[in-house]
Amino acid sequence: MDLFALTRQLVDIESITTNETAAGDFLHHELTRRGFDARKMPVEGNRNNILATWPGHPHPAVVFSTHMDTVPPFIPSSEDATRIYGRGSCDAKGIIAAQIAAAEKLRAEGVFVGLLFLVGEETDSIGARTANQQPIGARFMINGEPTDNRLALATKGSLHVVLTARGKMAHSAYPELGESAIDKLVEALHRLHAMKLPETPGIGACTKNVGTIEGGRARNIIPDHARAEIFYRLVGPSDELRRQIVDAVGELVEVEFTREAQFMRLRILEGLPTMVAAFTTDIPSLTNWGEPLLLGPGSIHVAHTEGEYVEKKHLQEAVELYCAVAKRLI
Repeated sequence: MDLFALTRQLVDIESITTNETAAGDFLHHELTRRGFDARKMPVEGNRNNILATWPGHPHPAVVFSTHMDTVPPFIPSSEDATRIYGRGSCDAKGIIAAQIAAAEKLRAEGVFVGLLFLVGEETDSIGARTANQQPIGARFMINGEPTDNRLALATKGSLHVVLTARGKMAHSAYPELGESAIDKLVEALHRLHAMKLPETPGIGACTKNVGTIEGGRARNIIPDHARAEIFYRLVGPSDELRRQIVDAVGELVEVEFTREAQFMRLRILEGLPTMVAAFTTDIPSLTNWGEPLLLGPGSIHVAHTEGEYVEKKHLQEAVELYCAVAKRLI
C-alpha cells in the first residue's frame, strides 16, 4: 500500500471532533476493500467507531487502536520530500495509515491483529467508552499517539476543574455597593498558581493550565459572575490534589471536578526506547481491551499546531515497530 497517499487521503477528510462520520465511512469502505471484516460500532447519532479483524480471526490477541477525530481547525494535506503536513497528520491519521499497513504486513506473515479506530478522543473519549462495553477478547492493545516511535512507560492522567465565582451587581462608580465575582476568581487562580503540585520520580511533575476565563457583563457593572476552566496533568492519584484545591479556594469560589482520566504506568519491552507521555489518551477508557501499550510516529510537540506534520521516515519506521511489537507480545 502507499503509506503516504493513505495518510494524505485521511488528512483531507475533515473530522473535527463530533464530525467524524465521513472519516469513519471512508475507513469502513477502505478496510473492507482491503479484505478485512470491518464493521461500524455505533456511538452517538451518526458517529461510529470502526472495528476490523481478518476473516476467520474475530478474536485477535493484539489490537491496534487510535482515533479518527482531530482538533480544529481543518488544515488540508500537503507534502515535501520528507514530511506530510495537515491537521491530523501526526495526531493521529498518519498513525491510522501505519497501523493498517502493519496489520497487512503481519497478515502476510501469518499473524492476525485487529484494528479499532475511535471517535471523540480529543474531548471526552466517548468512542473509547463505548468500545469498552464491546471487547473482543484481546490480550494486548497497542494504542497509537505521537510518541516519536518510543514506547511510553507511563501516561499522565488529567483532572478537569471548573471554578465558578458569584458576586453582586452594582454601578461601577459605587463598588462598595456590589461584590466582584471577577476579583474572587482572580484571587482563587492566584492561590492555585502558588500551590505546590505533586511530583513522581521518573515521571515528572503535575502541571496546570488555565484554559478559559469568562465573566462580567459590561465594563461599568460590578460583575456578579465569573468562571474558569483548569486542566491538571496528573502523575498519580488525584485525591490529595482535589482536597488541596478545595482547601485553597473553596471559600472564594464553587469548585467542580468535571472529568478525570487516571495516571497510568504502561508495559514496555526490553531493548526499545521509552518516553513519558505528558498527555492523556483513550487508554484509561479501554480497560477491557487488553494490557495497554502506547506507541506511535510523530512528535506531540507539533500536534495541535498550525504547522502539524509527520516525518515520512517516522511513518515507515512505525510500520516495522508495530509489527515487531505485536510479534513479541504474541
